[in-house]
Amino acid sequence: MRHKLYRLPLAALALMSAFAAPPAWSQAASAEAGVASIQQEWALIQYQTEAPAREAKFEALAARAHTITAQYPQRAEPHIWEGIVLSSWANARGGLGALGLAKQAKAEYETAIGIDPKALDGSALSSLGVLYYKVPGWPVGFGDNKKAEALLKQALAVSPNAIDTNFFYADYLAYRNDKATAVTYLQKALAAPPRPGREVADAGRRDDIRKLMAEVKTGN
Repeated sequence: MRHKLYRLPLAALALMSAFAAPPAWSQAASAEAGVASIQQEWALIQYQTEAPAREAKFEALAARAHTITAQYPQRAEPHIWEGIVLSSWANARGGLGALGLAKQAKAEYETAIGIDPKALDGSALSSLGVLYYKVPGWPVGFGDNKKAEALLKQALAVSPNAIDTNFFYADYLAYRNDKATAVTYLQKALAAPPRPGREVADAGRRDDIRKLMAEVKTGN
């Protein structure tokens, strides 16, 4: 006896597919929740953890960040935050051993810029700019002051009043010994509006701003 093959109506198949995959808004919410958890943990490590313990903590956080990036590869925000964690880990490690981590961070920022350069107030642009003036130049690394300045200015064009874009550009100006202009951007950074849910990061960044302001004004 031959079995009859019953086919589900197309409408029913479509309904089943809709239930099989989470809706786009649900994926977006999950991505945002994952990024928020990385942001909060990063702030605690960066601003409330003793320096000797930071490297190991950033290493663990980088693994978590990569998991979120792998889940949402088409979203710019996870790439940005994986890059930030990698950059922070590199800074905590220091020396030439940090260069490999900086290169990984660079790749994450470039991917994020390719997806959405305006994501998170242009954070990929400003963070990549920071790498370009912090990392040694050729033949040791990829550092390039001209690229750094161009990226930092692009970030400012995206978010002219954000705390980070103004602070990073001020830090670059101080590094280039343009202290008078640096003070102007530091003042803008201090006047930036608070970021809901990022109280620890805001407090820590304002401390960074005040320290750099003191250094610039005293000439140290």
